[in-house]
Amino acid sequence: MKVINLGARHSVLNTYMSELRDVDYQRNRTLFRRNLARIGQVMAYELSRTLDYSEHPVTTPLGTKPTALIDDRIVVGTVLRAGLAFHEGFMQVFDKADSAFVAAYREEGSVEDMKIHLEYMAAPRLTGSTLLLCDPMLATGGSLELAYKAFLRAGEPAKVHLCVVLAAPEGIEALQKVFPGDDVTLWTADIDDHLNERAYIVPGLGDAGDLCFGEKL
Repeated sequence: MKVINLGARHSVLNTYMSELRDVDYQRNRTLFRRNLARIGQVMAYELSRTLDYSEHPVTTPLGTKPTALIDDRIVVGTVLRAGLAFHEGFMQVFDKADSAFVAAYREEGSVEDMKIHLEYMAAPRLTGSTLLLCDPMLATGGSLELAYKAFLRAGEPAKVHLCVVLAAPEGIEALQKVFPGDDVTLWTADIDDHLNERAYIVPGLGDAGDLCFGEKL
């Protein structure tokens, strides 16, 4: 698995990430969701530079212009619920893409005892597609692994891009075992230090789902 850390480059992405992390900015849910969408847009643009293109004639009022357009059939697959705002950012860039959704959640507990549950999956045909699998937080890697295996019920994609906002080294290591080859790429806006005993990313930003939509029972 190839790893591309967009946070290692200086860009406006740093501003969006700083606001996501800041406890004062986090009081504004609208801004928090907007920044997740903005990061999705930036990541989608960077990812678009790696896709396959071919030239097509575009008719203008004064003639035609050969233009390189994306050949990939893109499906944006997202892990609910924190992924919804992140998903919207990708859809604003890839506005002709199909969407897929999976509901995966983890039981609270230690890193060693962590259990991930899958309750819902809806996807178009994925055979031959370019799947962008989106989940804001890559902690243990369990949710992304389970989501990917669930999506395989809809067919095997030709290319897979794993897209996260924040990653822990432990999660990256776990996914590298799941995807040992170079045919899968992990995109992240930043990589943090470690997971704590409750499998939360440190220094992290907290619970992205709760910060987007409010605390859950």
